[in-house]
Amino acid sequence: MCYTIWVMNPIATLEASQKKAKLPEIHSGDTVRVHQRITEGKKSRIQVFEGLVIRYSKAGSLQAIITVRKIASGIGVEKSWLVHSPNVEKIQVVKRSKVRRAFLSYMRDRSGKSARLAEMGFDKEATNVADNRTANQIAEDEGKTKEAQKEQAEIKKDIDATADKDAKNDEALQVEESTEEVAQSEDKKAAEDDATPASDNEPKDAPVDEKVNSDGNDEQQEAAEEFQQGVDKADKK
Repeated sequence: MCYTIWVMNPIATLEASQKKAKLPEIHSGDTVRVHQRITEGKKSRIQVFEGLVIRYSKAGSLQAIITVRKIASGIGVEKSWLVHSPNVEKIQVVKRSKVRRAFLSYMRDRSGKSARLAEMGFDKEATNVADNRTANQIAEDEGKTKEAQKEQAEIKKDIDATADKDAKNDEALQVEESTEEVAQSEDKKAAEDDATPASDNEPKDAPVDEKVNSDGNDEQQEAAEEFQQGVDKADKK
């Protein structure tokens, strides 16, 4: 029995980790804007170079090279980039022209109207969809995203626990307040039931001088007043 073991080439593994996830759909004859990062000491800036793609070789590999040509002050200028280079921040396809060759070397001999190419329509948004992150960067970003989601979940869990605790405390406080209100209502009702005339609360064996009539007046005091009134009448006669 024969077993076949596929072992990935270490160089291919390294190249796959360094390649950008997705590049724009670039073809020869496209007019593109290449955004290149230039570092000078501790400072860095982005330089934009716009021109015609006269060659796009080794497409699909880590060594993919794009050559862009433009006319500056009547002089032809060409620049080439490794499209997977970290210094290439972005490539935008501005215009697409109809050509029949993969290497437009004949454009070096043309100038003026003869250098114009027939334009063709294309979906600019779909063509320029790209992701400049490498496989390692994507994995790192996914790890950070998962950590952030986990942290957010823990924070939400703590907030929910605190909210439940506060809700229970509020419920207990409401129960306590309700109990106090019921007690106050019962006390008020009992006070209303006990609001009877003073004679009803007077003991039957109370002394005569302590008895109080139904009007709430002292009977002994009334008798003294009547006696005084009789004396006053006799003196007048």
